[in-house]
Amino acid sequence: MKSLGFVETEGYVPAFAVADAMAKAANVEVVKKVWVGAAMVTIVVRGDVGAVTTAVDAGAAAANNMGALISCLAIAHPSKEFAAALGYEE
Repeated sequence: MKSLGFVETEGYVPAFAVADAMAKAANVEVVKKVWVGAAMVTIVVRGDVGAVTTAVDAGAAAANNMGALISCLAIAHPSKEFAAALGYEE
């Protein structure tokens, strides 16, 4: 399993900016947008460890610049069970 990266924002427009920044910053695949509720949106990417880390940093910076960053996380080589629970099996 490749690494997974998550950036959670407040609002759709910041989420779009995050997805764009993540895709431009590194060779990652934007795999999903998750509507969390209460205007919270999580952008999920996958790719190699270094690329995901770079993308998460770029996405978090973009969200922070808009005052919309809630949380971010990069998981290097998640377990098969964790990835399957999220629906990211390869």
